[in-house]
Amino acid sequence: MFCNQCEQTVKGIACTSMGVCGKTEPVASIEDVLTYAVQGLCMVASEGRKVGVVDNAVDRFICEAIFSCLTNVDFDPARFQVLTNKAVELREAMKAKVAAAGGVTEFASAAATFTPAESLVELEEQGAALNFIPSMDGNEDLRSLKQVILYGLRGLAAYADHAAILGQEDDEVYAFINQTMSDLTTEMDLNNLVGLTLKCGEVNLRAMELLDAGNTGTYGHPVPTTVPLGHRPNKAILVTGHDLKDLAMLLEQTQGKGIDIYTHGEMLPCHGYPELKKYDHFYGHYGTAWQNQQKEMDVFPGAVLFTTNCIQKPKDSYTDNVFTTGLVGWPDVAHIDNNKDFTPVIERALALPGFTDTTDQGSVMVGFARNTVLGVADKVIDAVKSKAIRHFFLVGGCDGAKPGRNYYTELVEKIPSDCMVLTLACGKFRFFDKQLGDIGGIPRLLDVGQCNDAYSAIQIAVALAGAFECGVNDLPLSMILSWYEQKAVVILLTLLSLGIKDIRLGPSLPAFITPNVLNVLVENFDLKPVAATPEEDLKTILG
Repeated sequence: MFCNQCEQTVKGIACTSMGVCGKTEPVASIEDVLTYAVQGLCMVASEGRKVGVVDNAVDRFICEAIFSCLTNVDFDPARFQVLTNKAVELREAMKAKVAAAGGVTEFASAAATFTPAESLVELEEQGAALNFIPSMDGNEDLRSLKQVILYGLRGLAAYADHAAILGQEDDEVYAFINQTMSDLTTEMDLNNLVGLTLKCGEVNLRAMELLDAGNTGTYGHPVPTTVPLGHRPNKAILVTGHDLKDLAMLLEQTQGKGIDIYTHGEMLPCHGYPELKKYDHFYGHYGTAWQNQQKEMDVFPGAVLFTTNCIQKPKDSYTDNVFTTGLVGWPDVAHIDNNKDFTPVIERALALPGFTDTTDQGSVMVGFARNTVLGVADKVIDAVKSKAIRHFFLVGGCDGAKPGRNYYTELVEKIPSDCMVLTLACGKFRFFDKQLGDIGGIPRLLDVGQCNDAYSAIQIAVALAGAFECGVNDLPLSMILSWYEQKAVVILLTLLSLGIKDIRLGPSLPAFITPNVLNVLVENFDLKPVAATPEEDLKTILG
């Protein structure tokens, strides 16, 4: 096992025996087998496009399989075995179609003919023997860039999958994923790899645009909404993850059953969507970010539904209350299949005590996505011109358990009162309930949404730049980001592809980026790590 794809890798190098996320060595090895099998499928799918053979079901499967390998999504080796076998089955079926259309079906890489072992133990052995991202001629910088691209693709596939679930697809996104997964099996020079890295970010912008269209087109544009952090007497279900459609279906199925629905983690912004907030039993938010779930879910008196990523090993004390759906999974945890019949979740919630008292723990505001913020753009612009607003800080990204993340709490607390703070993703749980006041009636802390809503933040920045007739890099705007997994990686690539500079990244830099690759990013984009203290960064930014 050698896994360095997330921010919490052991000693800043890699997890080699047990992942900090809970990933075991067998799961890590079988994930590598799946990735390799998918590369073989992508070779054939890319060749198919050249001769007019395109299969949407294959493209959807490729995204699902790649997404499954993203940190904190699926920890069940049996499910990875099913995906691996299906990848090979689809590859061979696609080969027949491509051959019939006159396309090439023989490839240099052994991934195109790879046969997975029949048992999980043998699959693990195959994975342990794989070296599908070798250093080319001993050049670790080229290997590093290939890893950046692979991890970027995992984030891109996640966003493409989220969007497709809501009916938003673009064949160019699928074509890029297929071709790039294929390219990773070949030798490429530094310039080609750098170009492909930025192209991954560019394509991800399109995927996030599709996801934004799916979310807002289906559930309406988020509106400012007050969300209680306490609870009231009733049976309860806690929904975590990212998937709005799963939440919508659960809300529909629980109407009139005496169950309140609470959000956890990145589901908090869902309270701002008109077509979700219309349900009276969609009550409040419980808990904070993903890494605290074992403590928080242990005392939650209802059922828990995991959608998409960010699962940790459930404690024995509440395993029977946990359900997964979609791509997320944990061995021996009940899974709701694609028919989305949440009856088992509902029945479990009714059997549990639920909340028996009323607790007021304050509230937070959500719903400050692009439509809301741009709706008051004239006030924002006037406030900047009058110097009522001195600077904007985008403080967002992933949260995590690794020490050093208190930096973000202290930063927001110390940002001067004439500055605005925009935030998104679960990193906001370090400071989401801070009372920062307002500037001219506009709250100083604006929750843009999930990590999935990075498109909204980009559109806000682009619109402000247009209003001030300058580039985004010329705005009084600083981006101070935290990262953990591969969605954050591809969002960073998107920002770099847009030419955005002077981004601060923390709490530590990726272990898969070599010093030479980091130097390229520093020289071209002025990318830098967060300082040792927030005061240092504030002094540099504000003078």
